[in-house]
Amino acid sequence: MTPAKVDAKARVCVRQCFYSVPARFAGRTLTARIGGTAIEVADAGSVVARHERSTVRGSQTLLLDHYLEILARKPGAMPGALATAQARERGVLITAHEAFWKRARRKWGDSGGTRALIEVLLLHRGLPFIAVHAALDVANRIGSADPALVAIEARRITEGRGPTGSAVERPALRRFDRDAPVLTVYDGLLAGTGR
Repeated sequence: MTPAKVDAKARVCVRQCFYSVPARFAGRTLTARIGGTAIEVADAGSVVARHERSTVRGSQTLLLDHYLEILARKPGAMPGALATAQARERGVLITAHEAFWKRARRKWGDSGGTRALIEVLLLHRGLPFIAVHAALDVANRIGSADPALVAIEARRITEGRGPTGSAVERPALRRFDRDAPVLTVYDGLLAGTGR
C-alpha cells in the first residue's frame, strides 16, 4: 500500500498513470494497492475505487460514476468530459441512455436534460444494470424523459414484477399538456416596475 494524494480532478497518480476516485475524496490522501492487473484505492482500509491497471504512461482511467455529483451541479461539462467518452467506450453509456438523454434535453433543455440522465445513472449505484436498462427501454418506448419513471420501472423489475403495463403513453391526454407560463409581468409587479 502506498499513499496516493487525490488531486483537484478527483484522480490519484500511480506509477505515472491517473485513476479516478469518487469526487468527494478530492484533496485527501488515500492509499493505493498496486496489483499486476488492477489498482485499488482505499480510504481507511475500505476500497473506494478499483481500476484495471494501465500500462500507458500519462493515461487517465476515469469512471463517470465518480463525477456524477459534480456533473449534476455543472451539467454543461458532461457532453465533452473525458469520463463521458470513456463511459461510451466501455459500454456504460449505451444507446438507451443516449436516446433518453437526447429526449430529455429536447424537453428540459441541455442542463435539465443532462440532470435527468444523471438521475438515471445514479440508479446504477443501487439497482442492477440490466434492470435500469430494461426500465430505460420502457421509457424510450413510450417517449418519456422522466427519470422517476425509470426509477419506478427499474425497482419493479428488480423486485421480479416485470415492466408495468401502465407505463403507456396516453395520446388522448396530450391535450392537457401546456407550455410553462410566462411570468415576466408578474416578476415586474414583484420588482415594483408595474406593467
